[in-house]
Amino acid sequence: MIAHLQGKLVEKSATHVIIDCGGVGYHVNISLHTYSLLPTNDLIKLYTHLQIKEDAHTLFGFMEKSEREIFRLLLSVSGIGAGIARTMLSSLNPKQITNAIASGDVGTIQSIKGIGSKTAQRVILDLKEKVLKLFDLDEVSMSQSNTNRDEALSALEVLGFVRKSAEKVIEKIVKDDPEASVESIIKQALKNL
Repeated sequence: MIAHLQGKLVEKSATHVIIDCGGVGYHVNISLHTYSLLPTNDLIKLYTHLQIKEDAHTLFGFMEKSEREIFRLLLSVSGIGAGIARTMLSSLNPKQITNAIASGDVGTIQSIKGIGSKTAQRVILDLKEKVLKLFDLDEVSMSQSNTNRDEALSALEVLGFVRKSAEKVIEKIVKDDPEASVESIIKQALKNL
């Protein structure tokens, strides 16, 4: 197993880098999150994950160990391969993914291209306990605002509002006031819908 690579950055793009380590050029696949953290100088160190299949050996690189851990956790979920895991880390930053998993936020995970409802639910079901333990998150504080948001959304749907537009309004309200009660969210949403 190759744990990390340290060397000269020879080529860089949004999807991969080539690192020269002692005269050998390694092609390393990266996420957009890692791309955004790449240093401007030539020397680089990436934490890596080597995937071995019968037809290819593929290296994935990450600027942060925590991102590599999330990548490996995602790979452990049935139905998620390296391509989708990298897309997830390119669509959301690692903190957003861990928060979405810890709070059971299916909508956020489902918003990623290539992730359907069942896969999003499976990610949360399989990884919630591991994420809470590994990243030492507090489940109660994570899920309270999420529960209030979900209840408010359900109430607005019962009142006949379209789910998509209601979700947008509620997201803005919860972002501005994460501790808002269900009643408060509904009242504010009714004013904006």
